[in-house]
Amino acid sequence: MAKVVLDAGHGGVEPGAVHEGRQEKDDTLRLTLAVGEILEDNGVEVVYTRTEDVYDTPLQKAQIANAEGGDFFVSFHRNSSPEANQYSGVESLVYDLSGEKVALAEAINEELAEVGFRDLGVKERPDLIVLKRTQMPAVLVEVGFLNTDADNQLFDGQFAAIAEAIAGGILSTLESGGYPGGDYDSGANDSGAGENTGTGNGSSGVNGGNTAKLYRVQTGAYRNRSYAEDLLYRLQQQNYPAFLLYDDGLYKVQVGAFAQLDNAVKMEAALRRAGYSTFITAEA
Repeated sequence: MAKVVLDAGHGGVEPGAVHEGRQEKDDTLRLTLAVGEILEDNGVEVVYTRTEDVYDTPLQKAQIANAEGGDFFVSFHRNSSPEANQYSGVESLVYDLSGEKVALAEAINEELAEVGFRDLGVKERPDLIVLKRTQMPAVLVEVGFLNTDADNQLFDGQFAAIAEAIAGGILSTLESGGYPGGDYDSGANDSGAGENTGTGNGSSGVNGGNTAKLYRVQTGAYRNRSYAEDLLYRLQQQNYPAFLLYDDGLYKVQVGAFAQLDNAVKMEAALRRAGYSTFITAEA
């Protein structure tokens, strides 16, 4: 059975785009659940990164997908422009323009164009964590502009057709890929491989499970989780391999997990140049 991970963008304290009281996180969750139901009705196993109004960091969402081992990862968002009614249309984002993820993105865009959206194409975005850290073909779909009246009217008036269109694009790509046994480019988005990968629970997981001392760069420690998450999100947006560790009553934001002290020193220097306060920790 094929397995697809669906991600409702934003959530909880992070509303995403906001326009006249409308919040992106609400639209994405509603659409994610609708698409998931259609996929399940067609025999696809669906995993959700969230089913309620909660917040997880982009890295945590990628980790959920990787733990589940999905065949595809699809993240739902609504676009936004500097001025209301400035732009209109749907676009899909991928880590790079290669592999099965491009076929999936194109299929989704084509189906949404049939519903009435302008197709703005498939674009390369290697800086996005949910595309960079996922270990399966991953697509982020911007389903119209939240601050464009025409797109909102289409989103609301043709909601069922939009969900069917996206599910149809996913199903047709699974079928054309020959699942099971399709030639998916698993791992094509995972450019985070290497020594400085760290895990969110503070376990080693480096060098094949080596339990030797690991060096990490700490950038903050807070009693208030939301402050720590703000710093974590900022670091991840700048492509630092940051994670959150709860220890001794504090939420600690750390970067990397290095077997060699020299590499930790280099990371600390880079973080300091970027304006962060840092110190190096060493844990067995």
